[in-house]
Amino acid sequence: MGSDLVHVLLVSFPAQGHINPLLRLAKRLASKGLLVTFSTTEAIAHMMQKANNNITATNTLTPIGKGYLRFDFFSDGWDVDHPQRNDLDAYMVQLNSVGPTSLADLIERQASEGRRVSCVINNPFSPWVLDVATDMGIPCGVLWVQSCAVFSTYYHYLHNLAKFPTSSEPHISVQLPGMPLLKADDLPSFLLPGTPYGCLTELILGQFKNLSKASWVMVDSFDELENSILESISPLVPITPIGPLFKSIDTESDSTSVRGDMWKAVDCLEWLDSHSPASVIYISFGSVVVLGGDQMEEMAWGLRNSKRPFLWVVRPTENSADTRLPKGFLEEIEGQGKVVQWCPQDRVLSHPSIACFVTHCGWNSTMESLSCGIPIIAFPQWGDQITNAKFISDVYGVGLRLGHPKGGPLVTRGEVERCVAEMTDGGPKAEEIKKNSMKWKEAAVKAVSIGGSSDKNIQAIVDDVRGRAENQNGPKADV
Repeated sequence: MGSDLVHVLLVSFPAQGHINPLLRLAKRLASKGLLVTFSTTEAIAHMMQKANNNITATNTLTPIGKGYLRFDFFSDGWDVDHPQRNDLDAYMVQLNSVGPTSLADLIERQASEGRRVSCVINNPFSPWVLDVATDMGIPCGVLWVQSCAVFSTYYHYLHNLAKFPTSSEPHISVQLPGMPLLKADDLPSFLLPGTPYGCLTELILGQFKNLSKASWVMVDSFDELENSILESISPLVPITPIGPLFKSIDTESDSTSVRGDMWKAVDCLEWLDSHSPASVIYISFGSVVVLGGDQMEEMAWGLRNSKRPFLWVVRPTENSADTRLPKGFLEEIEGQGKVVQWCPQDRVLSHPSIACFVTHCGWNSTMESLSCGIPIIAFPQWGDQITNAKFISDVYGVGLRLGHPKGGPLVTRGEVERCVAEMTDGGPKAEEIKKNSMKWKEAAVKAVSIGGSSDKNIQAIVDDVRGRAENQNGPKADV
């Protein structure tokens, strides 16, 4: 295939919640007529290749729309089974030390093979990627993988533009431009005094370290959803909504088979097909959150006692197949529920049998729910999930809050059962939530449709990338 295409390299932080949105952006850029290489560490590549048949490190090109997608990976310097791989502090030191050289080698190899990189885009959890691109004279961009609201919150905290809770005043509320009043327990938990996750606070605030080097700061959101926040933060940091990436090209068959799952997904669709429309409760707390044993027990029996059919994703605990499910639970739910270790969440949420989503409120899951018009039962655990839950219930009007922090550390089975019943009983509150959910689904589809707000934004970025590539020396990629 001899057509010249501008080559864009996307570099993902090695975590499922970062891979998913960046891979969706990769597909979107490819559909606009670019050659896109998706990259992350070789260790994560090993997991992706085991879970997905079409993830390769070869020069295989997947046609998507007017362009192509390929994969290539770089070393983090550790073996796949290195004993410190699950120690975030140690791993970040290793990645920050080895990553820049490994990535620079990958970029140089692309050029030597006739695929000169004209643009680099990364997740901001690896700010050194922008250093590498800038040092090599390559235009670069960032995809922010949380909400504009959370972006604004972190930015105001970092630059002391608003008063936040302190050890001496732990309960003060925060008023930020374009946002509702945020109580202390509505804020991202990493910003609260006494947080036990100091390393994550540093990592998150470090995302802003090199943003000035980025020509484009993109966010997986859309103007209609966060308009007032975008208007208030844009004069400080130009940020461009290009989402929901989940909805961008879900009808293009060439892209749907390319997935970035780090674990083998169980096909639940046939099981869902056997259930009535809007009857199944879907529960998943993402790839990181693991509930404690007592909370698992209360969640399990609450779901059982709801008497509704449910699909529950339960990740094994670290280094163990133990899922902390109560003894005898699987036998008790036979004929009612299905428990799996991982599933194709995008396809599950798009299935007509899903009634609502019990979620930790990670931004990916939040955007997927909004895009599919699925009501939410919000059960946030930490970080930005807390703020997302506030917006889900009080701003977007698409969900109920399960176990607000003031209610205590343990959510009982009775509270789980009550929330599920309220969401599915067809009462006025449930109807209002469903109506709002469908409103945001329609807005999301419109934003990414040809000529929609996000589609125009991403097309402008593609045009800018092409224009800059024309001013660079040397040939484009010959695919």
